[in-house]
Amino acid sequence: MKVIVCGAGQVGFNIAHYLAGESNDVTVIDQRPDLIRKITDTLDVQAILGHASHPSVLEQAGAGDADMIIAVTHADEVNMVACQVAHSLFNVPTKIARVRAQTYLQPMWSTLFTRDHMPIDVIISPEIEVARAITRRLEVPGAIDVIPMAGDKVRLIGVRCDLQTPLINTPLRQLTVLFPDLNIVVVGIVRDGRAIVPSPEDQMLDGDEVYFVVDTLHVPRALSAFGREDQEARRIIIFGGGNVGLFLAQQLEEDFPAASIKVIEADKERAEFVAKSLNRAVVLNGDVLDPEILNEAGVSHAEAVVSATNDDETNILASLLAKRYGARRSMTLINKTTYSALMGPLGIDVVVSPRTITVSNILQHVRRGRIHAVHSLHEGFGELIEADALETSSLVGKPLKEVKLPTGVLLGAVVRGGTVISPRGNTIIQSGDRVVLFAAAESVKKVEKMFSVRLEYF
Repeated sequence: MKVIVCGAGQVGFNIAHYLAGESNDVTVIDQRPDLIRKITDTLDVQAILGHASHPSVLEQAGAGDADMIIAVTHADEVNMVACQVAHSLFNVPTKIARVRAQTYLQPMWSTLFTRDHMPIDVIISPEIEVARAITRRLEVPGAIDVIPMAGDKVRLIGVRCDLQTPLINTPLRQLTVLFPDLNIVVVGIVRDGRAIVPSPEDQMLDGDEVYFVVDTLHVPRALSAFGREDQEARRIIIFGGGNVGLFLAQQLEEDFPAASIKVIEADKERAEFVAKSLNRAVVLNGDVLDPEILNEAGVSHAEAVVSATNDDETNILASLLAKRYGARRSMTLINKTTYSALMGPLGIDVVVSPRTITVSNILQHVRRGRIHAVHSLHEGFGELIEADALETSSLVGKPLKEVKLPTGVLLGAVVRGGTVISPRGNTIIQSGDRVVLFAAAESVKKVEKMFSVRLEYF
C-alpha cells in the first residue's frame, strides 16, 4: 500500500514507523528540516521537505498513485486542504485528517466533510478521543487502561500488580481452574518496561502491568480477582482547562451527575470561557503547581486528579504534588515516551498517551480485511484487533487447538449473536463471529490476511 503522511511530528512519525515496518511504501512530508532529518535517519521511508497542501509537493510525494493520505500536521487548515487537493487533483481513494478546532466539528456544520464539499473520509479529533479515554478509566476504578470492543460487549482492561494482588506468582494456565466461569484471557504483560506476550506457564509478578480481555459483564469480578475493588471517584479535579480538560469536564458532568468537578486553569481569559461552557463544575484561575490553589481546590480530599495541561513536565509535577497532598488517584497525560517507564515508580497511577490514542484511531482505517477496530498497546508492542471471521478464514470450522495461529497472536474473546465466548482449545469459530485478539507487531500483517476474503472464494 502506498501512503502519504503529512506531518512528521510525534503522531506522523509513529504512523510512518508502523506502516514502514509492515513493508508499505511510505512518504512523509514536513516543512521542518530537523523533523525530516530525523525521519530519514530513523525510518525506511521517503521524506520530502515542503508544504503538505501544495499540489507540487503532493505530486512529488507520489499522490498520483497513492492509496491513502494521512494529514496530521499541526495546522487543521493544512490537513484539510491537503486532503482536498489529494482528492480533487490526484483522486487519492482514502483521506484521513486530524482536526483539532471544534468549530469545524459542530453538528450544525455536519455537511462540511462530505464528498460534495470537503471530501475527507475520516476525521480524527484527538482531544475528544483522549477525554473519552480518561472517562472510561474513571468509570472502571482500579484500571490503568480500558478499551471497549465489539459494541462494548468485551473490554480490554489493564491493571498494575503489587504485593497485595492475589494472583501474583500464579501460572496463567491456572486462571481457568481458579475462575471457571470468568471469561478472561491475559494477552499482555509489561515488566520493567519490557512487553511480553505471555505463555500459559508465565506468572504475574509484583510491579507488572497486566492486560486482559474480559466479558464486560464480568469486569467487576475480574477486578476483584486482581484485588482492585476501588470505589468510583466522586470528587474529581482537572488540571488544565484546554480542549482536553474542557471536553473531559463536559463529559463528566454528563456521565457522573453526582460528582463534584473542579477545573484549575492558569489563563484568566480561558478560565472564564471554560466556566461559561460548563454547568456544574467549579473553575479556578491559578497555577496547578501552586500549593495555595491546590488547597483551595480541596486536593487533599480528591478521589481523582487528572493532569491535562499542554506540558508533560507540568502534568507530572502536578500529579506528584496532588498525591503528596492526599489525592487518592492520579491520571496524567504524557506525550513523551521517555517518561512512561518512570510513572509507576514515581507513584502516578494512570498514564494517558494522546499520541497512542490518535495512532490507534488512524490504524483502524489503515488495516485491511474485515477489521472493525484496532488499538495499539504499549509503544508498538502489538495491537488489539476486532474483526469478523469469514467463511474462508483459517480460523473457521475447526477446534482452536487444531488451528496454527501465528506466533504472538492470542485470541481474547469470540462474540456470537450477542453472547461472549471465552476461547478454549475445543472452541470452534463460526463464519460471522466477531473475534477480539491480540497480535504482536510482527504478526499484524498475518492477522490481516486471516480476515481477508481470498480470491479463490469467488
